[in-house]
Amino acid sequence: MNNNPLLQDFKTVHQTPPFNQIKTEHYLPAFTEAIENAKKDIAEIVDAKQEPTFENTILALEYAGEQLNTVSSIFFNLNSAETNEEIQTIARDVSPMLTDYSNDIVLNETLFAKVKSVYDNRSALALDEEQIKLLEDTYKGFERKGALLEGDDKEHYRAITSELSKLTLQFGENVLAETNAYQLHITKEEELAGLPDALKSAAAEIAKNEEKEGWIFTLQYPSYVPFMKYADNRALREELYMAFATRANHNNEHDNKEIVTKIVNLRLEKAKLLGYENHAQFVLEERMAKTPAKVNAFLQDLLDRSIGFAQDEVEEVATYAKKHGLNDDLQRWDFSYYSEKVKAEKFDFTEQMTKPYFQLENVVDGVFNLAQTLYGITFKENKDIPVYHEEVKAYEVLDEKGKYLSILYVDFFPRSGKQGGAWMTTYGEQYIKDGNNVRPFVSLVCNFSRPTEDAPSLLTHNEVTTFLHEFGHGLHGMLANTTYKSQSGTSVYRDFVELPSQILENWGTEKEWLEKVGKHYKTGEAIPDELVDKILAAANFQSGYLSVRQLSFGMTDMAWHGIDKPFNEDVIDFEKSAMLKTELFPEVEGACFSSAFSHIFAGGYAAGYYGYKWAEVLDADAFSVFKQNGIFDKATAASFRENILSKGGTKHPMDLYVAFRGQEPTLDALMERSDLVKK
Repeated sequence: MNNNPLLQDFKTVHQTPPFNQIKTEHYLPAFTEAIENAKKDIAEIVDAKQEPTFENTILALEYAGEQLNTVSSIFFNLNSAETNEEIQTIARDVSPMLTDYSNDIVLNETLFAKVKSVYDNRSALALDEEQIKLLEDTYKGFERKGALLEGDDKEHYRAITSELSKLTLQFGENVLAETNAYQLHITKEEELAGLPDALKSAAAEIAKNEEKEGWIFTLQYPSYVPFMKYADNRALREELYMAFATRANHNNEHDNKEIVTKIVNLRLEKAKLLGYENHAQFVLEERMAKTPAKVNAFLQDLLDRSIGFAQDEVEEVATYAKKHGLNDDLQRWDFSYYSEKVKAEKFDFTEQMTKPYFQLENVVDGVFNLAQTLYGITFKENKDIPVYHEEVKAYEVLDEKGKYLSILYVDFFPRSGKQGGAWMTTYGEQYIKDGNNVRPFVSLVCNFSRPTEDAPSLLTHNEVTTFLHEFGHGLHGMLANTTYKSQSGTSVYRDFVELPSQILENWGTEKEWLEKVGKHYKTGEAIPDELVDKILAAANFQSGYLSVRQLSFGMTDMAWHGIDKPFNEDVIDFEKSAMLKTELFPEVEGACFSSAFSHIFAGGYAAGYYGYKWAEVLDADAFSVFKQNGIFDKATAASFRENILSKGGTKHPMDLYVAFRGQEPTLDALMERSDLVKK
C-alpha cells in the first residue's frame, strides 16, 4: 500500500490537505505517480471507440487529472509561502514534467480531433449556458496552446514552453534569494532617529534572533516601507533603497537580466508560432481589453489625466524638502520620507498614528463582520484543520444558514521561505459533480509586522486596505457557485479578477466601517472621530503620483510584451525608455525594476498589469451603487454576489458587470473618487 499522504484520500476535516503528514520527500514520488494516473485519464478519452460527445470528451477532460491538480496546488502554493532549497530543487525538476504533460494533451491530434468534432457540432447539442462556455473554453484552450500547429512547429512549441516554465521559476527564486540576502545592520542608536518605536522593536527582535547586537532592517515590506518613510538618516535610506531597487541586478548567480531577455524572446517566439504579432496580442485576445492598442490608449488616457497632478505633488514635496534643509535634488529615497512630513503638515496625520487602533486580530474580526453583514457568512476557527506553518490559522466558513461553505487559511507574517507582497490562492476550487457541491479551500497570504515583546501585530491603515483587497479575492473564491472547476471563483479574465478585491478596499475609506474596526490595542477605546476624519481627508494624498506609479508598471509590462522582433538590447536601457513618459525623478544608476518584476516574469500578469487600473475603473463605478444604496445594503450585496462573485468565468465579464450595474463603466467615477478632476 502506498503510504504517501498526497496520494491517499485525505481523512481530515472537510478533506483539507494533511499538511501535518506531508514531508518534502513525498512530493516528487507523488508528482510522478499523479502524472501517470492523469495520463491514464487522458488515454481513456483518446482510446474511447464511441463517437465524441460533450460528456465523454469535454466533461471527461474537465475531470481528468484531479489527483495531479491537488498535488500541484499544495506544492506550488508552499513553494510561494513556505519554501526551502529542497522544495525549490523539486520545483525545478517538476515544472518541465508538468509542461510536458500539458503539451502531451493539447498537441495530441486524436484528442484535439475529438474536441473539434464536439465543438463543430455544438449548435446541434442541447447544452446549457455553462456547458456551452466550457466547450468554447476547452476548444479555445487547445487552439491557443498549439493544437493547430503541424510537424516541427509542435516540437518547437514544446521546447519553448518547457524552457519558459524553468525560467519563470528561476526568476522568482532569484528575487527571493536577493531579498533574503540583504540586511541593514545598525549598531549605533543615533542612526535610528525618526523611526517609530514599533519598527525599532521589530528590528531589535530580528537582530536578537540572529544573535547580533543592535537592529536589523530587511527588504521585507514591513521593514523596508516604514524605514523609507521615517528614517532621518538620508545615507541609510539611500543604502536600503539601492538594495531594494537593485535586487537581481548584481551580475551574480541571482541576476535576472538575462532571464528577462530570454523570457520575453521566448514569449514572442511562441506568440509568432501561434500566429500573433507579439505576446501582448496573444494574451489580450482573451481579456476584456481585447487588443494592445486599446490597453495602450487606456493607459495613455489615464496618464494624461494624472501626470499634471503627479508633477505638482512631486514639486510640492521637493519644495518642502528644500525648505527643510535638503540641499540636493529630491531623490527616490527622499520621496517617501518628505511625503510623510508633507502629509503630517497638511492633514496633521501620519500612517503611524493609525497603528495603535488597528490591531491585526481586531481588523480580522472587522473584515469578517463586514462579510457577515453583506453576505451572511460567518467564520469559525478550527484547530483540528492541519496547517502548513504554526502561524497559519484555518477557519470554517459557514453560510447564512450555518451550512459549511468553505475553508479559509490566513498567513500573515514574513518568513525567509515566503515571497514578499500579499496574495490569495486556493488549495481546492469549488465545483458541482454528481449533485455534490464541492466547496473551496481559500488561502490569504500577507506580510504584516509581527507581534513583538512589547506589542501585538499592529497595522497601518494602508495594511488594513491590503487585507481588505486580499479578502475581496477570497470572497470571490469562497462564494463561488459554478458547475465546473475551470470556471470557478477567480478563474476569470485577468483584467476582471481585481474587481472583487479592489471594490472591498472602498470600505477602508468609509467612516461607518472604520469606526466599527478601530479600537486602541491597550485601552480598547474606539478610534477617535478626529483621526477617522484625518484618514479620510488624507485618502487622496498624492493620488496623482500613485496613479502614475501604477501606470509606469503597466506601460513597462506592455513594452516588454509588445515587442515584435527579438530583443537583444540592454535591459535597463529598454526599461528606461518604457518608463520615460511616467518619470518623475532623476535617474538612479544601477536601479532596475524589471529584474524583480515578479508579477510579469514569475506570475500571471504578463501583458496584464494594466488590469489593476482597468479594475479600478470597474470598482469605482460599481461601488457607486453601494454609496447610493448604503454601504451595508444587503440587496446591493446580494446582487453583487449573484451577478459577479458566484458566477466566476461562466460568462463574459462585461455581461456579468452590466447585469450588476445596469450599464458599462466609465472613467468618471474613478477620476472623481481619486480627486483627479481639474477644478
